[in-house]
Order: sequence, then structure tokens, then C-alpha cells
Amino acid sequence: MAVQHSPFETHQVDNQVSDLPDCNLFLDDVALMQGVLREGGQADASDLESWGRRLGRADLAVLAADVNRAGPVLQAYDRTGHRIDWVQFHPGWTQFLSLAFAQGMHGSAWIAPAEGAHVVRAAHYLMHGQVEAGSLCPITMTSAAIPLLAREPWFAELQPKLASWQYDGRDLPLADKASMMIGMGLTEKQGGSDLRSNTSTASPDSDGWFRLTGHKWFFSSPTSDAHLMLAREGEGLSCFYVPRWLPSGTRNGVHVQRLKDKLGNRSNASAEVEFSGALGRRVGGPGRGIPTLVEMASYTRLDCVLGSAALMRQGLVQAIHHARHRRAFGSNLIDQPLMRQVLADLALESEAATVLALRLSRAFDHPEQPAEHALRRILTPAAKFWVCKRTIEAIAECMEVWGGNGYIEDAPMARLYREAPVNSIWEGSGNVMCLDVLRAIGHAGPHISQMIDGMAQAHPAESTLRATADRLLKALQDTPEAQQIQARQIARDLVLLVQTDLLLRHAPDNVSRAFVDTRLQGQGGRVYGACLPVQAAEALLQRAWPA
Repeated sequence: MAVQHSPFETHQVDNQVSDLPDCNLFLDDVALMQGVLREGGQADASDLESWGRRLGRADLAVLAADVNRAGPVLQAYDRTGHRIDWVQFHPGWTQFLSLAFAQGMHGSAWIAPAEGAHVVRAAHYLMHGQVEAGSLCPITMTSAAIPLLAREPWFAELQPKLASWQYDGRDLPLADKASMMIGMGLTEKQGGSDLRSNTSTASPDSDGWFRLTGHKWFFSSPTSDAHLMLAREGEGLSCFYVPRWLPSGTRNGVHVQRLKDKLGNRSNASAEVEFSGALGRRVGGPGRGIPTLVEMASYTRLDCVLGSAALMRQGLVQAIHHARHRRAFGSNLIDQPLMRQVLADLALESEAATVLALRLSRAFDHPEQPAEHALRRILTPAAKFWVCKRTIEAIAECMEVWGGNGYIEDAPMARLYREAPVNSIWEGSGNVMCLDVLRAIGHAGPHISQMIDGMAQAHPAESTLRATADRLLKALQDTPEAQQIQARQIARDLVLLVQTDLLLRHAPDNVSRAFVDTRLQGQGGRVYGACLPVQAAEALLQRAWPA
């Protein structure tokens, strides 16, 4: 039957790109799949394939948009006037957290871990983060808290709840729940990253409990069953485990003042809170709060790298999909030479971020090996600095591929763009990361120089790799003041060196050659698509997202 058009119809809808169809986020990502097999997660490949198919469903992408559009709402009191400090979420929030729990991301790396547990968790994180990133915050906090809490004599009370892979979002005493989540509250309004300026206080109560008084300016995942927070105990700062419900079955004195109205990460709640004599247990030794939480930060910073790599991958896929189906100036965007250069360069950046994130995850699987421990300690803040920074730029380029269509809230690019900066800020901004790289290098001894020189020696034909290594080694011989001035360059060079080494070892020649030629010539901060070899574009695009 012929379609009847109104005589008053001004135009027909044409040349608009449909949403991504169902896909498999594992099988369709060659760099991810090969990296998992290479770095120790091969035993879980079939499970990751199943999860890749489930997470790649188009209906989940629609649900993620709805969850972020709705956002959380604070319900401070119930209808009878009792304070409950609860947050109402879109129903899809429960679905995404249930998916994350069912993948084991909240504790599988620590509770009865299998071989390659961190690598497998990283792969799950890289896939989940492409669909809905906000729900990863409480997952990250819970996972990172487990190794700290596991040293406490009372950890046995929590372990069954942390070991459960069934999400339970009910607001009940812990004894009545199937599982639990743990959040974090460190920063205060007067200090931010300067934790030593914190003024919240802790005073002994009874039976190993402390009374906590003060505030937190950013309180992650406020409806979690407990939080780790920092408070002043005498002259020092200690870490405390603060439950939402007390063992007596009453609510603890943690009061949510308001939710943050954030640029991105809209599905997830972040809050300002006050502690009104809240009860907490010390974690770690007295006055050891900052070192304890620095350890926790090493785990959360890994997730920042993973989360940014996930956003970069999703932005790339969305950009390639759009370019393949959008016509302009007589041909599809993907067939236009300059567009191909930009997209291929973005594909190169995405693969480099993915292989780095998986290699770093493997270092977390082998803390008993001194070289792996040193790599993890130094590379984690460096990777968080560089990958998170590059993601912000990459997502902006991906949005440009969509043109004006990418700048509206109905499109996925706007949400990715607003989400991108959070991992660069969360758990320490860029300068904090680079200064932490210097501290880690100072404690690494000869391991760092051996590692840098070893990467250059492994590829004797690569003169630019040797030059980058020598520049980095020279910078590490400078005075502390000179090193601090160069801290961003040191962190950048370290990451580019590792990425180059990994790609030369494991990626096809056209991928590794393009990376060497574009990233090791002092071009680490250049514009995407400005200097990629033309002959590499087609291979990079087909590898990134096959037509």
C-alpha cells in the first residue's frame, strides 16, 4: 500500500542515523578481547562473551539514558516527620546495580579470587562503563574498601554480605539484607584534596566504637550500608567505618544535607553530610587514616582509568557508527579522507588506553612480585592522569563527528561528554596524580630506571622510543623542584612509553607503527587527526569497529 503524504508536508525525514543496534561489547572489541586473553583472564572468556552480549543490548542504552535524565532525589524525612536520609532513584538504577553485582565487580577481585581476577573484573568494568557509568561509583567504593576491612578482627561480620552477588538496595539494618555496599567520605569544604586540613573529630565511646562529629563536602554513594571516612583522632587523622544502621537496629547519626547538582554522573547520588555523634569503628591504626585511604585510592584510581577507557571506547563506536550512516557533501562521512583520519586516530587512542588499563590490572593481580608492585604504584596515578585527560578531548572530537545532532540531550554524545571529566577530578585531580607519580618514583629505587630502560632495550630499532626513555631518565635525575615543574611531562612520557611498548609487542604493525609515529614525537597533546599516517586509517577503523 502506497504511503500517502499530506500536501502540506514540508519534508521527509532522511539521512538521520538510527541508534546502535544490539552488539557484543566483548567480541566486537578486538583490543579488549585480545588483552583479556593475554593478561590472564582467558579462563573467563566465555562468561565475558555472554556478558558482552547482554550489556550490548540496545534497550539497556535506552534505559541508561532514562536513568540519567531522571536523576536521584533526596527524601530527608518520611511522611510522619521521621528523618530517614534516603535517596530515591529511577527504577533502572536497581537494574544496573543488579547487573554490576551479578558480574561480581563489587568484590570478586578480593573474596575467593580466581586467577586473573583483576583483569576479568577490568573487562567487566570496561563493558559496563560503556553503557551506564554512574552505577560504577558504588561498585568501585565497595570493591576498594574490602582489602582494608579484611584486616580488621570484625570483618567476619561483613564478609557474607560482601561475598553476595545479589544486589539488595533496601534501606534496612545490615542483618536483614542479602548484600551490602560501602561508600566513602573524605573531603571537607575547607580543604578538598588537602585532607590534612580536615576538622571532623572522633572521640572514643565504648567497645571499640568512636563518636564522630563534623561534615563531608563530598560523600559518595550516600545510601550505601556503610562508609569509610576520615576524622581527627587526637593530633592525627584516622580512618573510620561508619554504618548507616547501628547493630541495635537504629539509624546512625549521618544526616544528608543536600545532593550535589553535578555536571555529569547524573544517575549517581553524591551528597553533603553532617555527622552528629555518629558511631564508627577505626580501620587501621590510630593516626594512620591517610596512608590507609591512600591504599584504597590506588584501587579506585585504577577504576578511573578503566572508566575513562570505557567512555572513550563508547564515544569512538558512536562516532564511527554515525559516520558510516550519515551523508554529507555527496558521500558518507566515513568515506571522506579527513574524517577517516580523525576517526582512525581516535581508534588508536582508544586501543592504547584499553591495553594499558588491562596491563595495569594484571599488575594488581601480582602484588607479591616486586616489579609488578612497583609498576602498579607508579603507573596507576600516571595512567589516571593521562588516560582521563585524553578521554575528555577524545569525547569532544567524537561529539563533533555528530555535529549539531551530538550537542542535544537526546543523543548519547551529550551524556558521554558530561561524564568524561569526572574521572579526571575524582580521587585526585591531574596535579595531585602527577605529584603522586613523583612520590612513587622516589620510593621505587632502581626498579623504575630498570623498567624504563628495559622498555627501550626491548625495541632496539625504535629510536624515538629510546629518545623518550632517555628524556624520562634524565628528568628523574633533576632536582625535586625541577621534577615538580616537569611532573606532567614525566607522567605523560611514562604512560606513552608503556603504551608504545605494549602495542609494539602485541598489536598489528600498522597500529603500533602509527602510535610510535604520532605519540613519541612530542605530540602527546596534539589535535586528533593532525598527523596520522594515511595508510593506517582503514586498518585502524576496521579493527576498532568492523563494518
